[in-house]
Amino acid sequence: MDNKEFHDDHEDGQDGPLGAAQRAAAASRSTWTSVVVNILLTSVQFVVGFFSHSQALIADAIHSLSDLISDFVVLLASHHSKKAADTDHPYGHQRFENAASLVLGLILLAVGSGMLWSAFRKLETPELVPQVHSIALWVAGLALISKELLFRYMLAVAQKVKSSMLVANAWHARSDAASSLVVGLGIIGNMAGYPILDPIAALIVGFMVARMGWEFGWEALHDLMDRAADEEEVAAIRQTLLDTPGVINAHDVHTRKMGDMIVVDAHIEVDANITVEAGHDIAVLARQRVMQRHRVLNLMTHIDPWKRPDRDHQPPE
Repeated sequence: MDNKEFHDDHEDGQDGPLGAAQRAAAASRSTWTSVVVNILLTSVQFVVGFFSHSQALIADAIHSLSDLISDFVVLLASHHSKKAADTDHPYGHQRFENAASLVLGLILLAVGSGMLWSAFRKLETPELVPQVHSIALWVAGLALISKELLFRYMLAVAQKVKSSMLVANAWHARSDAASSLVVGLGIIGNMAGYPILDPIAALIVGFMVARMGWEFGWEALHDLMDRAADEEEVAAIRQTLLDTPGVINAHDVHTRKMGDMIVVDAHIEVDANITVEAGHDIAVLARQRVMQRHRVLNLMTHIDPWKRPDRDHQPPE
């Protein structure tokens, strides 16, 4: 999944992106809300699924349990990512969020694979699939409504604080809402005289969970490998550099993601006849403007004289 549910507001002006403390507080509030909802849903789904003989509802309970586990992973990552930079981590600890997203993906992939295996085993002996009690349908409906509302709340918070980790957790909740819908349809089919539809619903839910886990894990892995920000964001950062007084041109604007922040390296071209001090002041101003307007953690600038040969990329003699 390409986490483009949020976009940088390039007109933020002096306010800039939310600070690390604000982002961590918002993440904590939304995640603890999810924890409470998932504890209640998991308990009800397991109990009702067991006594109503619904494998699909039990599969949905396992999905809710994986949500609960992922919530605690998010809380752990939020706690560590807000730590200040230190000697060992001069750029801060934001990549804890990328690592957490990778762990979330692996959890989902493992849970989904287990659900697929369990459903396949049931389908091998369809004659042993029992009739499901109607109370399972009511619980599936309750889970569907709860998860959809939770998704909308968590996604709104994720977009506000611009956190891909929270976006991943929000879509995890949406996947659970979708799985509850599938579970409800499977239970209806079972009650209508087609008992095999209950394990088929569990199979579909397992596939949905495993697919989402793969997508989250793959995206997080790329971010941990210094993937660049998207082209639109890089172009906006370059434009901010060009709009800085004293900057005549900018090139070699390179980015890499650090959690949900960005580290930038850029070459800026200034008048070749100004003093070193004046060039330094322009670079400082460019850095301040970029960090105020974009979710940039740090900008390293290299000053080049305008219209002079750039020998930075020439091989050593």
